[in-house]
Amino acid sequence: MGTDSHPIGVFDSGVGGLTVLKALVRRFPEEGFIYLGDTARVPYGAKSARTVERYTLQVASYLVKREVKALVVACNTASALGLAALRQRVTIPVQGVIQPGCRMAARLSRGGLIGVIGTRTTVASGAYPHTLHFLDPALRVTSLACPLFVPLVEEDWVSHAAARMIVEETLRPLVAASVDTLILGCTHYPLLKEVIAGVMGEKVALVDSAEAVAEEMASHLVKGIVRPAPPGSQGRLTYLVTDVADRFQEVATRFLDGVPVSHVEMIDL
Repeated sequence: MGTDSHPIGVFDSGVGGLTVLKALVRRFPEEGFIYLGDTARVPYGAKSARTVERYTLQVASYLVKREVKALVVACNTASALGLAALRQRVTIPVQGVIQPGCRMAARLSRGGLIGVIGTRTTVASGAYPHTLHFLDPALRVTSLACPLFVPLVEEDWVSHAAARMIVEETLRPLVAASVDTLILGCTHYPLLKEVIAGVMGEKVALVDSAEAVAEEMASHLVKGIVRPAPPGSQGRLTYLVTDVADRFQEVATRFLDGVPVSHVEMIDL
């Protein structure tokens, strides 16, 4: 199996996908990554399916021109609504966040009672129940839109007492449903993991899509689906945004928890 020094492209509508980037960088320090946040058009969750598909194809096309060797769609909305069209358009490997999260949840679930939380658009798409039932038709899935969670994370209210109150009130239906596994179906939600775990209780397994994506990427690199970087390489991180680079840098530093964000380049798609 040969090697490939080209970077892996990771993209999201904004900053949420940085949780996926962080997991990938920690797992594969030898790989280079280009992260693209489409901050001029965030949030994708408020757009129509056709628009999300168009945006996804535009961002992917740009990253392909930057010669990435694989694409990670680190956005649940784009994974739900744009992944199929994207896979038909590009020749490099493409990985979303929904299938890895579902596979991990199906493995971890003890009683087949799985909860899914996400944005309104992701939940309305039905992508998670569809994928879970494809894996195991016997699974019982309860989906819940959590529109207040992203603002809590982006405005850095995660440690505020109000966060616990909002999470507790929002997740009541899932507590009542006695789910044994909960998929964090938005890439912002891992930053609320401790609060969510406190509300759901220690018996409920939380599935972080970022970790699930990193696990599947490891499999792709081992199998040669994505060719690994040459031995001894030190990966380079490149950050691209479509609007307001200063704000991105500030939020990214918090999201990446120690991974340096030295320079952010603003681009036009």
